[in-house]
Amino acid sequence: MPHKGQLYSIDERYITASFFFLLMEILTQTELQLRGAEIANRIKKGAVFIHPTDTIYGLSCDASNKDAVKRIREIKNRPDSPFSVWVPSIKWIENNCVINKEGEKWLKELPGPYTLITKLKNKNAISKEVIPKTDNLGVRLPNHWLGEFIRLLNIPFVSTSANKAGQPFMTSLRDLDPEVETRVDFAIYEGEKKSRPSKIVHLVEDNVKER
Repeated sequence: MPHKGQLYSIDERYITASFFFLLMEILTQTELQLRGAEIANRIKKGAVFIHPTDTIYGLSCDASNKDAVKRIREIKNRPDSPFSVWVPSIKWIENNCVINKEGEKWLKELPGPYTLITKLKNKNAISKEVIPKTDNLGVRLPNHWLGEFIRLLNIPFVSTSANKAGQPFMTSLRDLDPEVETRVDFAIYEGEKKSRPSKIVHLVEDNVKER
């Protein structure tokens, strides 16, 4: 661990380690690769963490871990709204979700900045806490290096924006809500994001929504 006051080169700026001292562990892509087995084990045991995507930063956990999903609901103050999941592969979607002809077309667009809303057919694929009041599940497969880590773990991750409900999205450490920061186990950080959230493709209702 760096000494208090040691400098990190993050987000093309220097930020003192003391700013995040004892609040949140920050991992780079390289650190995640070096500590992959350890981090994977922490996630499987219920860790809640912030991660980059191809759009904005997300708040995540193992989507099959009921208690971890509940933690995210408490952090975001979202008692029962459905969460999306970042899935390991297109095969996972085909095995666990209902895909119609329109959905087959959209699967060819993956990986990419889309959230496909479809019916979950395998109720054991995720915790019911992810979608407590519906059978519709939003699935994501971003075009991002973190996807390889998720593929190797072969488990779906909750994929929801790293902010409290109704508050601005997190695009860098500067706009991370301080309360969210103190309630997560670690963050995987790669600098400022300059994209919008993913496009929502609702395969059940047959519409597309920009955000």
